[in-house]
Amino acid sequence: MTERRSARETLSLVTDDTTFTELPYPARESKPDGPLAWQGYDASRARAADRTGESESVVCGTATVAGTRAVLIAFEFGYLGGSLGEHTGDRLEAAYTYAREHRLPVVPLVATGGSRMQEGMIALTQLQRVARQSALTREAGLPQIAVLRDPTTGGGWATLGAGADVILALPDAQVGFAGSRVRPPDADPTAYTAEAQVAAGAADAVVEPEELRETLGRWLRLLTTPWVGQAPVPAALGASDLPATGWEAVQRARSLQRPRAERYLDTYFTHRLAISGDRCGGTDAGMLCGFGEREGRTVAYAAQAGTATRPAGYRTAARLIRLAERLGIPVLTLVDTPGAANDAEAERQGAGAAIADLFGAVASARTPLTTLLIGEGGSGGALALAAPGNTWATPDSYFSVIAPESAAAILKRPPEEAEATADQLRVRPQDLAELGIIRTRPV
Repeated sequence: MTERRSARETLSLVTDDTTFTELPYPARESKPDGPLAWQGYDASRARAADRTGESESVVCGTATVAGTRAVLIAFEFGYLGGSLGEHTGDRLEAAYTYAREHRLPVVPLVATGGSRMQEGMIALTQLQRVARQSALTREAGLPQIAVLRDPTTGGGWATLGAGADVILALPDAQVGFAGSRVRPPDADPTAYTAEAQVAAGAADAVVEPEELRETLGRWLRLLTTPWVGQAPVPAALGASDLPATGWEAVQRARSLQRPRAERYLDTYFTHRLAISGDRCGGTDAGMLCGFGEREGRTVAYAAQAGTATRPAGYRTAARLIRLAERLGIPVLTLVDTPGAANDAEAERQGAGAAIADLFGAVASARTPLTTLLIGEGGSGGALALAAPGNTWATPDSYFSVIAPESAAAILKRPPEEAEATADQLRVRPQDLAELGIIRTRPV
């Protein structure tokens, strides 16, 4: 299990040397034994202060992380289990307010058991304060990157953690809404781990402690240095000549030798970092989403990897586009799918609603979107990711209302007429350009 570090040890782990400056904390008059007059509460706080050297469960300040300045919020689990009370809320509100006033990203380094029992509902309502501060910071276009330490449970997970734009976690950290003392006795403990949250699409990545500063610094740089204007169209990496027939276009796009999304992304970006998951319990390895550096500036990307796209993939892409829009980062999308997954499980996972959500995200995006069709463009499952008016195509791609074989079946034609149907559908890049659907020559 990863070592459980104190708040200040964690700050030292992620910040550049001697750059951390603690913020001043708001003064609030304390009633004896807190707002509920909980007998022995003052004594508990005094013991916690003696044990940790802290006066509350969070330490807030500014620092540079691998060269990028940010507001950091580090929880001290040794102080009453890192629990949130009224004074904690004061500190968190002050930290978020400072971030907005100085246009700085926010990095919560979370380690908490939840709300403080000795303050009852006063403690629980601090979650509303935190949620409002996070929402105001989101509206201000400032990124929030959470780091989940051990443990991250209760309201701290459900606000500062799960509410962040990007969620990183330390290995083996206990992460879940239910803390260890309130779970069902037969609950599977492996479900309450950082690794399980990443697998379920609720967090983006597990990061080793020795890699945390550099990874966090890369994320901060990417999310605060947007490319200005539309993202450039990637150069075609495969065939250079246009297909003679519709069926040839289909066969080229389905070829295993054709360049796929990973190659395009590796060629386009100096380096990139991925987001993962739809925050609704799902992931899709066939939808690659994240942010990459190109000529020192950031472009977001959502790229289909050639498989049938799952509902979680569409929701993840919609999440990516909305995040990029808030941060003023242009988006590159790569279209390559035979179509949306259409099995029974996809229907149970809300395929229609997920595709509709992505259509809506693309249609309403105020940040520039650029699309390159690099392979198969199968029906609405592909079109949902395409930028209206700024979609380009490579010579080894096609776009169709549906696959020619399926079109033939719908039209009650025999299977051998699929090739002729492809020509009638006019799926070639040059056909699509003539129809005004796409542009054919990346620049």
